[in-house]
Amino acid sequence: MNWIPLTSAAQLDTIKAQSHQKDQVIFKHSTRCGTSSVVLNRLERAETNAEADFYFLDLLAHRELSNRIAEDFRVYHESPQLLLIRKGECVYDESHLGISMDELLQAVSAN
Repeated sequence: MNWIPLTSAAQLDTIKAQSHQKDQVIFKHSTRCGTSSVVLNRLERAETNAEADFYFLDLLAHRELSNRIAEDFRVYHESPQLLLIRKGECVYDESHLGISMDELLQAVSAN
């Protein structure tokens, strides 16, 4: 998995703009949460889809970005959380142990 670190609010604008050309995925991870670590491990072991860019947000280091994501994409903040951004909007989100690369890839291929 080639994660792109999500560390600035300016990147959210880039994600929105790029999502009109290619799906964008945001994974919100808490380093203090066992469930989040399990999900991260599952995602990193799974086959990925080159048809999307994958962003990684460390919630503890960048909580303000998580709040902005919740506001901008009209989703309730959860951790861990996986969002699929397409055409500037969140078209899929899942949290906790409901996060599955297989489901995400189905959502991406439904493009």
